[in-house]
Amino acid sequence: MEWLLRAMSGYANRQAMVHGERAFTYADLLERYQAWSGAIREHGIRPGEVVSLEGDYSPSVCGAILALLSNRNIIVPMSAGVRHRRDELADIAQVDRSLDFDGPDAVIRTHARSGHSGLLEHFIAEEKPGLVLFTSGTTGRPKAILHDVAAFLERYKTPRDTLRTLTFLLFDHIGGLNTMFHTLANGGTIIAPDSRTAPAICALIERHRIELLPASPSFLNLLLMSGVYRNYDLSSLRIITYGTEVMPDSTLQAAQRAFPEIQLRQTYGLSELGILRAKSRASGSPWLRIGGEGVETRIVDGMLHIRSGTAMRGYLNAPHPFDEEGWFNTQDEVLADGEYIRILGRRSEVINVGGRKVYPVEVEDVLLQMPEVADAAVRGEPNPLMGSIVIASVNLHEPFDPDVLKARIRSFCRGKLEDYQIPVKIEIRQGELYTERYKKIRREQLPSG
Repeated sequence: MEWLLRAMSGYANRQAMVHGERAFTYADLLERYQAWSGAIREHGIRPGEVVSLEGDYSPSVCGAILALLSNRNIIVPMSAGVRHRRDELADIAQVDRSLDFDGPDAVIRTHARSGHSGLLEHFIAEEKPGLVLFTSGTTGRPKAILHDVAAFLERYKTPRDTLRTLTFLLFDHIGGLNTMFHTLANGGTIIAPDSRTAPAICALIERHRIELLPASPSFLNLLLMSGVYRNYDLSSLRIITYGTEVMPDSTLQAAQRAFPEIQLRQTYGLSELGILRAKSRASGSPWLRIGGEGVETRIVDGMLHIRSGTAMRGYLNAPHPFDEEGWFNTQDEVLADGEYIRILGRRSEVINVGGRKVYPVEVEDVLLQMPEVADAAVRGEPNPLMGSIVIASVNLHEPFDPDVLKARIRSFCRGKLEDYQIPVKIEIRQGELYTERYKKIRREQLPSG
């Protein structure tokens, strides 16, 4: 942590963050850090205590994160979207204190806890700052991921570009934390949005001359389909990075046509491993190379395995996932072409139709090429004869007769997909097909339309 604070001190007069309509310098953030260091002493928050932070990016939240990590606490970021589960998550992470930044002033609460257990107990004994993140938990109980912050921050010591960056991904997401620490380490500027709708994001890019937009394929598809970007001056944008889910080719090609002067870079990371260095074969290419210092990759049975010196210490509530040699199975199915790979999707999302694999993104890619379809999410449904069948949920630009739409989809897909890949059932949905994190929902609990 000391090296990061020294780096920030060297940028004292630079603009560090835009929050609301107010700009804050690095000196302002360091003042928040000092204020929170005092509050930690005043409230008797001891090194080794687990502290959750509930809110979103702000100067006060950044100051609290820096102060808690300097105090060798284990922090647990939580966004507003998980507030309905915060008691469950706090129990899994064994939280001692919580800081709620929902109002004008942070509220500090103490949780009754007799101590810590398991991996967390051993980690606390090492007197190191820590970080707990959660898997999405869309099915079953989420896994709690424990990182050693000293190792986690090591990747940010290498100087990178200094950019004005929008914090699109939430601060309890590995990609969001990567944006924050990368920007602070390199003296860039964080622009924190109040809203993550397409018009709000475009307005911020125009007003604050944002250069880097980290986004998800689902958000980019929404942005392109809405056409709202045409109403704003986005000429300051130099780079759009995308990750968190597989990018459909049709969306990638549409983004290249809409933003020919902007570099499109694919990123790769997991909460268990952090955001890894990745290089696209070319701007807008679905092929990328993953590596960097201390990172090794291999492909076993079509799945990507990674060994990294900055990987998590382990799960707090699940078995240790690394093999004896330290390899982690990402569960991502990939194709290889020399040193480059192409990610096909999570094995858990692959649909087995009569022994043949169907990757949801391949079907979604074709459906998104239809003029009637605004968005699509594909999943499997158990079938006694075929093992599974393909189900497609779609958002439409305009109302359409379901029977006519089903026939049109099947006709459109012929010649573009194999027969077993073509959706057997079509569901017209009014609700969004992505989560609040703009990640595609490929499960049955979609809102009915």
